[in-house]
Formats: sequence, C-alpha cells, structure tokens
Amino acid sequence: MNRGHVGQSPPRNEDHRLLTGNALFVDDVHLEGMLHVAFVRSDYAHAILHGVDTSAALERPGVVAVITAEMLGDYWQPGPLLVPPPPVEGLIFNQASQVPLAKDRLRHVGEAIAMVLAESRYIAEDAAADVIVDAEPLEVAVDLEAALLPDAPVLHPQLGTNLAAHVVQKHGDYDKAIEGAELVINRRFHYDRGAAAAMENRAVVARWDVRAEELTVWDTTQAPIPIRNGLARMLGLLESQVRVVAPFVGGGFGPKIMMFYPEEVLVPWAAIRLGRPVKWVEDRQENFFATTQERSQIHHAEMALSRDGRILGIRDFFWHDTGAYDPYGLTVPINSQCTLLGPYDVPAYHSEFRAVFTNRTTVTPVRGAGRQHGVFVMERLLDIAARELGLSPQEIRRRNYLRSDVFPHTFQILFQDFAPLYYDSGNYAPALEAALDIVGRHTFRAEQEAARAEGRFIGMGIVSYVEGTGIGPYEGARVTIEPSGRVRVATGLGTQGQGHYTAFAQIVAEVLDVNVGDVNVVTGDTREFGWGTGTFASRGAVVAGSACHESATIVRRKVLEVGARVLGSTVDEVELHHGTVRVTADPSRAIGFGQLAGHANPLRGAVIPGTEPGLEATAYFGPDHGSTASGVHAMVVEVDPETAIVRIDRYIVVHDCGKLINPVIVAGQVQGGVAHGIGNAFYEQLIYDEGGQLLNASFADYLLPTALDVPRVEMAHRETAAPLNPLGLKGVGEAGCIPTGAAFAQAIEDALPHLALEIREIPLSPSRLFELLQAAGPAAARPVIADESAIAAD
Repeated sequence: MNRGHVGQSPPRNEDHRLLTGNALFVDDVHLEGMLHVAFVRSDYAHAILHGVDTSAALERPGVVAVITAEMLGDYWQPGPLLVPPPPVEGLIFNQASQVPLAKDRLRHVGEAIAMVLAESRYIAEDAAADVIVDAEPLEVAVDLEAALLPDAPVLHPQLGTNLAAHVVQKHGDYDKAIEGAELVINRRFHYDRGAAAAMENRAVVARWDVRAEELTVWDTTQAPIPIRNGLARMLGLLESQVRVVAPFVGGGFGPKIMMFYPEEVLVPWAAIRLGRPVKWVEDRQENFFATTQERSQIHHAEMALSRDGRILGIRDFFWHDTGAYDPYGLTVPINSQCTLLGPYDVPAYHSEFRAVFTNRTTVTPVRGAGRQHGVFVMERLLDIAARELGLSPQEIRRRNYLRSDVFPHTFQILFQDFAPLYYDSGNYAPALEAALDIVGRHTFRAEQEAARAEGRFIGMGIVSYVEGTGIGPYEGARVTIEPSGRVRVATGLGTQGQGHYTAFAQIVAEVLDVNVGDVNVVTGDTREFGWGTGTFASRGAVVAGSACHESATIVRRKVLEVGARVLGSTVDEVELHHGTVRVTADPSRAIGFGQLAGHANPLRGAVIPGTEPGLEATAYFGPDHGSTASGVHAMVVEVDPETAIVRIDRYIVVHDCGKLINPVIVAGQVQGGVAHGIGNAFYEQLIYDEGGQLLNASFADYLLPTALDVPRVEMAHRETAAPLNPLGLKGVGEAGCIPTGAAFAQAIEDALPHLALEIREIPLSPSRLFELLQAAGPAAARPVIADESAIAAD
C-alpha cells in the first residue's frame, strides 16, 4: 500500500480545505466591532512634508480616528535592520530603515502618510481622500548611476549621500589573470525591476483582549515568529502576550518576509489604543507602491579567458537599487555577487558593488533574491565568449564546470550566511548532457534549418545555475502522538503554498510508519510553536524538514521504549508497523499508538524515574552551511522578427535538489518558478519616469504571463545528496526562476543568427525587442563551431 512516505506523492493534506473553501486567509477574519483602515499615501516621489490636515476626514460620519506620525509619540521610530551585512573587510554600510508614517520628508510614491480608521473600508477610503497633504516637491534620484553624482538630490540628509553600501569581495589575483588572458570581453548589463504580484495582497488584522491582556494578530507573513518578537518589543509586551497567526497565504515570494511594514506595526497599535479589532487589506494598486519590489541592477562585467575557452578571471562592478530604504541590509546584492560564480571554476574574481538609495519603492528579496542577476551576467559573458572563440554555448560551459571531485568547494568570499561561499555538493556536467538529450541534441539543428526554410525562426537557449539554499540559523518542530493515535506536528514556519502540510507529514510518517493522512501539521501560529525564523531562501524543507525528522526520531525511540515495556519485551524485540508497536517474533502481540499514548501519560500510579510523560518531542536543526542546489534550463522559442513576438515552444529543467520528499510538489514548485521567471524575462517590468512616478501600476498595464504563455515544463531530476542534513535535502522553491532570463536571451539570439543581436538587458518586452531588432545590423561571419551539427555532442 502507498502510505505516502518520503519519495512518494500522496494527495496533499491541505488541498481539501483549499478546494472546499474552508481554508482561512486573513481577509476571512471578521470580528465584532472591527474597524477598517485605509492609508493616505504620497503622490510625490520626493518632497518635504510640511503638514497633514485631517479635519475634514474626521468630520465624515463613520470615521473613528485619523493617525499621523506626530500622534504616535515614542512609538514612531525607524524599523529595525532585519539582516545585518556580513563582516566584509572595508565594508561601507549606511542604514536607513522605513518608518511607520512619514514625518518631515516623503521618499517614494505610495509612502504612508496617515492611517484612517472607520466603520467600513468604503468610509475609510472616502475619508482618506479628504485628508489634505501639504508637501513641497523636491528633485528626485531615480537613475542608479546619477544618484551617486555630487549634485544628486539626497534622500536621507543625515547620511549626506545616496550610497547605501559599498562592498568589495575578491579571491585570486584578477590583475595577474588578465595579463595572461588571450581573450578579454566586457559588457554592460541591466536587469530591471518587477513586482512579486502574489495572488493575495498583504493583510493584517489585530485584536486586543483587555481582560486576557493578549494581542492576536493575523498576518500574511512568511515569518510569524520574528513579527511576534518585534511587536512585543515595540509595544512593551511579553512575547507570550502576543500571538501571531499566519494562516493560508496566497503567495509570498519574498516580500511577505519579516519586513515590519508600516501596516504591520500600526494596525496592532491602533487595536490596543482604540480597544477595537482593526483590519487592513491591501488593494492591488497599493501593492504596486507599498509592497517591496524586485531589484534593478547595472553591471559592468569583464571576463578573461584562455584561447581554449577556460575562464581565468572575472571582474564585475555593479550598482544595486535598494529603493528608498534598506531594512533588509545587503542580502540581495550579496546574493548577486556570490551567485555570479555559478557552477564554474573561476580562479580569480573581483566583485565590487554600490547599493544606492533611490526615490523608488524599497527593494527586498523577491523569489530568486538577486541570484537571477548574477546568473544572467555570467551566462551572457559565456555566450559572448563562446561566439568569439568559435565554441558552442554548451562546450564553453563543459570546459569550465567545477569537477565532481572538488566538493565540498569554498570560494573565499562571504555569502549571506556570513560564512565563506560554500558548495557542499554537486555534479554539473551530467545535468547538461541530460538536458541536451531531452531537447534533441542530434535533431534540433535540422529542425531549426527546416523551420527557417518555411520562414520560421526557432532557437534554443541552454544555461546553468547554482543556488544556495537551506541556510540557517535554525528551525524547530514538535511531534506528538495523541490519544486518538493520530500524529500532530507543529513548526514555526509560515506557509504560502509550498506543500508543507504534506511534505512535513511525509517525513514524520516515514519515521513513525503511519499514513500521511494521519499526520496533522500546524504551521505559522506562534501559540503552537514559538521558536524559528521563517520561510525564505528555499530553506523550509531543508531546515524545518530536518527538525521534523529529528523530533520524529526521538518520538520513535519513546514509542519503542514504552511499547516494549507494555508488551513485556525489550526494545530490540519490538518494531513499528502501521501505527502499532508489535513484537517482531509474534506480530499478534501488538498495541496501537493511541493506547500507547495513554500508557505514556498515566493518571494514576508511579512514573519510572528519568522518563518523560507523553509520546512527544521537540527538536531543532541548524545547518553549519546551506545546501547547494543546481541545474540546467533549456528552452526552445520561436521569434517573429517583424512583430518581435516570442513564443516559448518547449521548456526543459534538469535540476538537482537532493533527495525528493514529494516529486509532484517539487514539479509544482519548478513549474511555478518557471512561470515567474518567464514573466521576469519578457513581460514584467515596472516603468518609472524621470520624476519617480510608476507608470504601470495596474494589471491593465503591468504584464503578467498567462497560462497561454507558460508551457508545461519537461523535467528531469538528478540527485546529489546534501551531506549536511539527515535527509540529503536541497531547496527547490526558487530554482525555476533564477536562470530563465539568461536562457531566454540566448534562445532569441540563436533563433536569429543572421542579425548582430546581443541581448544585455532583462526584462525584455515585444516593444523593446522590436527596438533591438530594428537596431541590429547583419551578423558578421561566425567562426566555424566544430560540434554545431550535434548541439555540442562529444
């Protein structure tokens, strides 16, 4: 019987509630006497705030209060630095965290100025329009490079500069590498902003129980425990007085991490001050201005190579747009800096970046969290070098992959976990060969020529990536066998659709030999489990899953010990079997877990000294290093050179995320990531004008890929077990979106070899690609590529 243990794909435990409409989302929370919130937000990208007149709003029937920064008193304070920068030698870091409500200065369109509380959201919205904001517009800093010029307007006068950070990291001797190079290429690359565009926008509901002296907050957060801890500190409460519940969340993708958004801070404060429950749900237009965004970066990158295509060194200078504030430290640009190295042997590396404050919405991690940018730069440099050297894109990658016998491998630069960049395991070349087999290495070029004869232009892109996953510091889990015989698992993670209720149940079910359907998982409720960090960086299965495994292993030992005692045997003489403990030599002598739970929690009699009551255990897992996932993405596109419309005909992913807990869930994560990546490559771009105004803040203007634009992903899995966790797991949640832009650019160029087209920017769009095609002249004669006919077959 398929019991749904690790490696199998049982029906998801959470789906019944989701499909029947019984899953709780924050907007489903309705409380008696609840007030509703609307925010007054800045129309200016940069301005001096002289005053806020709330008198007309307060006269509107149904309005209970209008809160401005001055009314917050000591509660008004800049938010915390959520992730400190790694201790890089020579680091310059200027902190400027967001504030609950703007005071004195406005720094981006959509920044919150005042909070209106009313009997309904409709009244609150109307009253928000009554508020008069007296602001004096200032010059804006929007252009990344210009924002650091001496005459640029400064966002944070106390800093005297728009430089948020300056970081230099290097290993090896790049100057020596370039002296011995036979080919040096350098290019400017631009990777622009996009929105996370989760299906469910952010939402917060808070209730203060004055008799119990307990604050309950329902929040669309990926990190309920840090939110609880922060709110308790700010409100002067014990952590035990604050309960944060992250129920079902309709997509997270990063911006719902432990941000301490103004709304998360203000709604609980108002609930306590007014003695009534308070609710705020972000509307879609607010989401474009008030929820953190993906990042814009400009790279000036250089690669030094030998004549046979070996990388000798890379130098990269880049600018990173952190937006108006930098509460998340340097996580995103550090990811870009480290991920650029990819699966390749890079003897010398010099990387330098400047994070820049601009009058745009704050940037924090969004699915991929800067890894896309590093991968795009590296993969584009390799493509350009291959063209110069007469090699195929696949062959130049083969020649530069790290060999499988060099792991674990360390680059002497610091990663976001403050430790040297560490690859725990990997085997890259077989993934490339598998992808080539799937795409049709011996037939594709013939298909391409036949298509061209028909006036159709198809091309293939194939790129590699690595992804640091499963970082610490730690997560925990509690496993309990209840008197019903069912198993309960509690962990502090929030969940946003990753299948945690099933994957964690599978891990525990395998250890205890029970059906997955008999394991109930609780996540995201600080009353149920109060220690942990959150769901981000593709770490849930690796870190929390390992904690579940450890807890279940302790419970298994307890079950065997109690079962052996009750059955009059020794531990060595009993075994677990389908929710029972039985004597191995005589299976008729058995006892179910439910009965056993009663024996483990006696109401009368003596307890054996040194034993613990109950069949329960809590354990924690904190890895020394993360787990390095990797893979190869290939896509086949058809390009219409007259309209610049691109259709993706095939998409292939060969990935290595270590041991699979649930293959169907993994496939869903990859498919969703690819959809996100395709949007990032060709559809989704936030367009700001020179005044810092966002021009496409609606789904009428901001393009998202639809089901018609995203092909079904053809998938293959390669397993290199992670050595640093008990299950050999690696993360997979972000892998689908990281290399997509690079593959897309290569495929378009491959489809149009008659044009001197070189794509150095992402995202594209039909209109932007049309401009590039119009500007591209005829291609120069290409060097002969020895293995062209077989797509780089050996």
